[in-house]
Order: sequence, then C-alpha cells, then structure tokens
Amino acid sequence: MDDSMDDHDVARTLAEGAGQVLLRLRTRLDDPASLKAEGDRGAHEYLVRELARLRPDDAVLSEEGKDDPVRLTADRVWIVDPLDGTREYSEKPRDDWAVHVALWERGELVAGAVARPARGRSFTTGEPAPVPDAGEGPLRLAVSRSRPPAFVNSLAERLGAELVPMGSAGIKATALLDGVVDAYVHAGGQYEWDSAAPVAVALASGLHASRIDGSPLRYNQPDPLLPDLLICRPQHAGLLLDTVSSLIHEDATP
Repeated sequence: MDDSMDDHDVARTLAEGAGQVLLRLRTRLDDPASLKAEGDRGAHEYLVRELARLRPDDAVLSEEGKDDPVRLTADRVWIVDPLDGTREYSEKPRDDWAVHVALWERGELVAGAVARPARGRSFTTGEPAPVPDAGEGPLRLAVSRSRPPAFVNSLAERLGAELVPMGSAGIKATALLDGVVDAYVHAGGQYEWDSAAPVAVALASGLHASRIDGSPLRYNQPDPLLPDLLICRPQHAGLLLDTVSSLIHEDATP
C-alpha cells in the first residue's frame, strides 16, 4: 500500500482491505459465533495496523477498540466500524454488511468510504457516486430487516411511504446511491462509527444528512453515542423533518 495516498484513497483502500479479510474468514469458518468474533477482531486489527503505518500521527476511534481519550485533543481522528452488520455477516450467504472508514478533521468529516465486500462495490468521497433519479410512486424508506423500529413504522404510515427492509446501517445509507430507497431514518440508537463513513459518502454525493431534528451531526465527541440520523434526497428533507417533528411532538403531548 502506497503511503503517499491521499486521505480519500486511504479510506477506500483500507475499507476494501478489511473487506477482503472478512471475505477470507468466511471461506474457512461456518459457525456464526466464530464468524462474529473473528470478523470483528480480524477487520479491526487490520485497520488499526494499517492506519498506524499510513497515518501514524492520527487518532483512531473504532467500535472494536478501547476508546483512547487522546482523540479528544487530536486534530485528525479516523472513525471506523470494522464490521458493520456483524449479525448479517455471520449468516452466510447474506451480503448486506459493510466496512466503514471515515476521517474527522477539526470538526468536519473530510474523507470516508463504505465498502460492501460481498456485493463487490464501494462508495468513497474521492469519487462521489451520482444520486439516481427518484422513481415514481411513494417515498421508500430503508428499514431494518430484523427489527424495524415503531417510530419508522409511524413515519411511513403518516407519509404513505413504502418500507424497504435491509441489513446494516451502511447498507441502508448507501441504498440511496443504489436508487432503491429515498431516505434512511434511524431513531433507535447508534454510535459515531455506525454513521460517520455513510454520512461522509452521502454528503459528498449531495445528499442531505442530519439529526432527525435537523441539527448537525457532530463527531469525535466525548460520548460517541449518536442516537439518530436522517439521510435523504435533498428535496425530501423538509417533508421528512417536519413529519418527524410532528410525530415527536404528538408523542410528547400528554
């Protein structure tokens, strides 16, 4: 790997490299519990090792690593999810799992990549993917295949929207760039590593990304919990934010 690569290339190459580690593990392990444990460990170790070599002065926040408080005073922090969708990964031959690699620099996400190894495609800020044209018919909302939250069901009912079940957070977010959904709304609890790379990629492609109250997404915070998220086509942001606000207000009204 060339240590002169720019940050966009580092994000893409590392996400895809971790993906290859995960694919190789899948060829020799069958037990779901072993796949989960070895997948998380192997991809994490690969990413940490390569970042230490390529960007030794940068801090790292990984789902699978110990949170080092040095990141809070660092100018540059790589925020990674070595295996987004561990459950989906362990259920061969499912392909709806991903690897997230993002770079935060002085308050902003400046580079990122979402690799989808089992689908053979990656999305990167270095070469932003065009957003497909919206189709005819109702809005399509990405939702968890195994545990769709009641909040999103209510939102879909209010909007007359169609729910499209799928796997991990990265898969849901990049489904907008596949053209199969119009929005991904999440309000069930997430962490920075769940959304940093998908948000970087989405913003680079011109999509809207925010908290569900419309406020900015903030990364490299002392508490990495970032519980809700909206990624959507820009033309739908106002409608979705207004409808979410209405639902939240109704729930809070005695």
